[in-house]
Amino acid sequence: MAEQRVEPVHIDSYPQQRTRGSLLEGYRYTSREFFEKEWEGMWTKVWLLLGREAELPNPGDWQMEPVGVEEILMVRQNDGGVKAFYNVCQHRGNPLVEGDKGTVKRFVCKYHSWAFMPDGELNFAPDRDDFPEGNPCDNVRLQELRCETFAGFIWVNMDPKAMPLKQYLGPIWDEWERREIHKWTRTMANTMWLPCNWKVVLDNFNESYHVPTVHMGATTETNRKQIRGHINTYFKETKFDLSNEGHNRMVMQGGYGAGATDKDGNLQEPLASELRYWELDPADFNGRPNDTRVALQQAKRRLGPQRGFSHYANVPDEQLTDAFHYTLFPNFAVSLWSDGFHFLRARPHPDDPQQCLFDNWWYSSPASIEKGIERNPTLDLSGNEATHKVLEYGKDSIGPAIEDDVRVFVTQQRGFRSRGFKGVYLAKQEERIRRYHELIDDYIEERRP
Repeated sequence: MAEQRVEPVHIDSYPQQRTRGSLLEGYRYTSREFFEKEWEGMWTKVWLLLGREAELPNPGDWQMEPVGVEEILMVRQNDGGVKAFYNVCQHRGNPLVEGDKGTVKRFVCKYHSWAFMPDGELNFAPDRDDFPEGNPCDNVRLQELRCETFAGFIWVNMDPKAMPLKQYLGPIWDEWERREIHKWTRTMANTMWLPCNWKVVLDNFNESYHVPTVHMGATTETNRKQIRGHINTYFKETKFDLSNEGHNRMVMQGGYGAGATDKDGNLQEPLASELRYWELDPADFNGRPNDTRVALQQAKRRLGPQRGFSHYANVPDEQLTDAFHYTLFPNFAVSLWSDGFHFLRARPHPDDPQQCLFDNWWYSSPASIEKGIERNPTLDLSGNEATHKVLEYGKDSIGPAIEDDVRVFVTQQRGFRSRGFKGVYLAKQEERIRRYHELIDDYIEERRP
């Protein structure tokens, strides 16, 4: 089969942004008053990534996910589209469904048997001639939300005047569309209630400053520039971007072995096996492990399409090796690798600002599963959607590496309760945290991007 020459896509920088130097005090993570302002002013006005289209293959299939006090019901329609509704009967307020997914011909309320069709129409109400305001089937429907689909996910917005999703996502739309993420399969799905505010989670994933200390065991004596494993966390060699729409991107170089060699200079796993798969000999890189990055890019560019990695033709060389880490306002972070999509989402508790629901999921490209290049033993590589596991904090593991982050989430929340904490003192590489919080304030004060 002849090799196809593909011109690589280039990475454009996002526009420069300015922050206001806000102090970001501890009350933002603990105050019930601020928690309520945040809910009404921000959560009800933004696009939220909630469901996955693959969970709804047939008409009548539904998925339900909670966000704060709300439960959102997403339903596949006869025309192939998806509609979203509040999970509440319009008669006396009883929830229509329990659980996280199922399939129906009608949603029948277990209180008085009112029955709603998948498109929200009230199809049946007992004693319909007993209502002074007229037959409820003529006057009542499920309360619908704005709903769109993109990258295989279902997005909803509680604001009927919300801008279109594509406009809201800005540069994220084109970057993710190239990756064919809608074809990828969920290979891990772990969820856990955590004793911390949801913003603690997003703050953490809005910077890489913590990575050497939390994940690599750096100390005050350690040269942070030399701590490099499969990715390069050194801030001077990392690309930080803040979009006009409020979403952020961080690009860390990856696919090379500095810091991942034995005492004789031999490359270690998993990089060595990755090189072999792409017809590169690890021994050729003894003494020059950093050269594996460009070598992998060239090999993937050359061999990827004929091996079934069709999305490789659409992305820049850097996305064949590097970690493209995004934080989408307000509550979603993802590390997007050449064949892996690390899904990290935090949702607020219904009434406690010091708890949140945290998702640690993973999606894998079809070719990576078929070819067996996914080697993480925690992933379900059967080709089917991984079973969703709801785990217990303090008892279960949320997943390798993320356990390190969770430990800090919980201790940091304790610190935010102290009157001794007077507000953040941020490095330039942590600027995305300040921008994130200032955007929350803008929404509360009705100043949207």
